[in-house]
Amino acid sequence: MTVSMRHEQVSTALTAPNASVRLRAALAAGTEPAARYPALLVQRCAIERDFFVRDMLTWALVRQDVEATLPLLLREVRGRGSQAKSQALHTMSKIGDPRGWSAVTPELLDSPDDDLAASAWRAAVVLVPDDLRESLAWSLAARLGRDDRPLRRSLSRALAALGQAAESPLRAAASSDNEAVRVHAAATQRLLDDPDAGLDEV
Repeated sequence: MTVSMRHEQVSTALTAPNASVRLRAALAAGTEPAARYPALLVQRCAIERDFFVRDMLTWALVRQDVEATLPLLLREVRGRGSQAKSQALHTMSKIGDPRGWSAVTPELLDSPDDDLAASAWRAAVVLVPDDLRESLAWSLAARLGRDDRPLRRSLSRALAALGQAAESPLRAAASSDNEAVRVHAAATQRLLDDPDAGLDEV
């Protein structure tokens, strides 16, 4: 199969057992966008097992008409299934359309599913309106001190991405009675001060 495969081939190939075939189908869909692709790609994102295929599906969705794609993504976020929600949030963060902010709810930001919560944080810092950046920073800072290291790093990156809006929340967290919160806040502040700094201490 080639990148220029016909539309009906793409539809079939997206469900092929072989991940390489699915990857090429997603590449083809992104290379030659078409009106029928957004629904197919969003549907596949909800169930795709392979990370690299999911990444290509996201790239392909970013290449489609946003007016056709965004409503489908918003519906996924408000639906059922953690992977569907997580992938939709991830894709909206890549598209960057501010209308996606309406789907980033407190429930998603505080999801017990770590992958979904991290996706919500990443989407939130991209989509948040300017006048709500500090409010979001306070909300995210309330989650400092998590036990899970990858999740701590995701939270630090999200707060650092908010820039100056995160300064006051991080100063407050640095004075917390909870040592884990203080340590996490300090490490995040260092990342904020120096974006090239590593996250070894987080």
